[in-house]
Amino acid sequence: MKIGILSNPQHPQTAPLSHQITAFLKGRCDEIYLSTPEVEEREPRLPPGLDTIITLGGDGTMLRAAHLRAAEGTPILGIHMGRLGFLAEVRHGDWEASLDRLCAGDYWLEERTMIRCSLYRDEIAHGPWEALNEAVIERSGSGHMIELATYVDSGYLTTYVADGVLVATATGSTAYALSTGGPILPPELPNLLLVPICPHLSMNRTIVLASGATVDIEVTSVNKGALVVDGTRKIDVEPGDRVEVTKSPHVTRFVRMYDRRQVYETLMERLQPRRIEKPDDGR
Repeated sequence: MKIGILSNPQHPQTAPLSHQITAFLKGRCDEIYLSTPEVEEREPRLPPGLDTIITLGGDGTMLRAAHLRAAEGTPILGIHMGRLGFLAEVRHGDWEASLDRLCAGDYWLEERTMIRCSLYRDEIAHGPWEALNEAVIERSGSGHMIELATYVDSGYLTTYVADGVLVATATGSTAYALSTGGPILPPELPNLLLVPICPHLSMNRTIVLASGATVDIEVTSVNKGALVVDGTRKIDVEPGDRVEVTKSPHVTRFVRMYDRRQVYETLMERLQPRRIEKPDDGR
């Protein structure tokens, strides 16, 4: 086996854990590579042909792994280091038992749909960019709302007057789309969600689109906007620009060890209200 370990330096405990995991896997794996998302953006250290990528951090680190390996579809096993997320499955204290199961082949692969988005300006294409959660076309900065003429499979749907519109996958239904009041889709469903963000006197319902649908969104207002891909990549959008979003030919594969029937039990565990500590501001 060839294993890559992608750790998030924003979690200080990931550095020592990555070395513990390396020591644990020695003798069980042929090759082990260590890296971080920031390093991979500059100069890739994780070679092609890996059997699995182990991520240390949270859902954001898993998203970065998915972006880095979108074309290969390398299986990803997430070990979360902080708050419970929707993607990272393995608890910090259970990593040894989980890696034992990984090495023994005692797991299954869950495939998640990705989307591909491109920006067209004067009919010149820019991109494409891949996303696992969502693509958001939103107003740029504060002030006026943005007008977004929206088409599904080349047919006119509506013009949103809103803070923005997002196109989400089933994976993304528990991310930004959830906070806007959108529905939760089963994770392996290939359908897309079309979700308006704070619409004003315009269509305010989430629409579940058929698998394979293509969404075109054109900025028809004089206000500039921004295309945000999975919350990390931001591209300026000018009036008259068109953003095309469709199902990607690539998928993300997650290494799973829980019973498939427990997906909703796990979901409800993640949806429990999160307690936020009061800031220590001296008051």
